[in-house]
Amino acid sequence: MERDKEREIRDQLSMLGLQHRDLDNEIAALEAAGSVDQLHITRLKRRKLQLKDQITTLEDQLLPDIIA
Repeated sequence: MERDKEREIRDQLSMLGLQHRDLDNEIAALEAAGSVDQLHITRLKRRKLQLKDQITTLEDQLLPDIIA
């Protein structure tokens, strides 16, 4: 893989990781405050899962396939 492409993927991973942590903190704060807006919390959790899927996809691009 080219270094530029790898650097770009790592930058994206970093950005997505920050967004994932921010969502995690926001969800925790809403749940701790006893927020009654479950729909909003559910949407945040769904977005967090989407971010995790994107992170996994990018990580898979960085790791070479190993044939056992």
